[in-house]
Amino acid sequence: MSVQDRRDRDLARRYQLIVATARELAEAEGWDAVTTRRLAERVEYSQPVLYSHFSGKDAIVRAVAIEGFDELAASLCRARSTATSCQAALRALAGAYLAFAVDRPALYDAMFVLPTDMPFGSPEMPDAPRAAFAELVAALAPLAGTRDLEALGELTWSALHGLATLTRGHRLRAGHQLARLDLLIDQLISEET
Repeated sequence: MSVQDRRDRDLARRYQLIVATARELAEAEGWDAVTTRRLAERVEYSQPVLYSHFSGKDAIVRAVAIEGFDELAASLCRARSTATSCQAALRALAGAYLAFAVDRPALYDAMFVLPTDMPFGSPEMPDAPRAAFAELVAALAPLAGTRDLEALGELTWSALHGLATLTRGHRLRAGHQLARLDLLIDQLISEET
């Protein structure tokens, strides 16, 4: 292995350590607890070393969010691909999305709540969020009929995000999540071709 290969491997390992540590700290104590000082202490590198990888906390949040979108895309793909019908695929995908939001609150916040410089809905959007959205669109495609598929995807994503956020914030009646999800799915498939 060349010196450059070793250096690149060490940089990638250090980058991943910073992202993983930020994620762990955020899940344990919330994003307000994630500071470059605390991260530097936890990963046992100086703050300048952190800044050699990330321009600041926003860049770390972005890296965590991209990692989260990769995980969300995989989860949505698994849910969609194991279903036996188009309706079941959409229902499974929606359930997987909501479970993801509840099971990984700090990660979900990095992806959807905290400000980032990710240009959603534009050609410059990174591959990871694009892949997650593509899973949603794939589940909706056989059910879209004459409706604009991307707009339907955005509306569905918005509705799922609203359900996830309001549920996590205890703003909806407890114990009615399945009924709400069933109503949403019924509305989405009502114009099935």
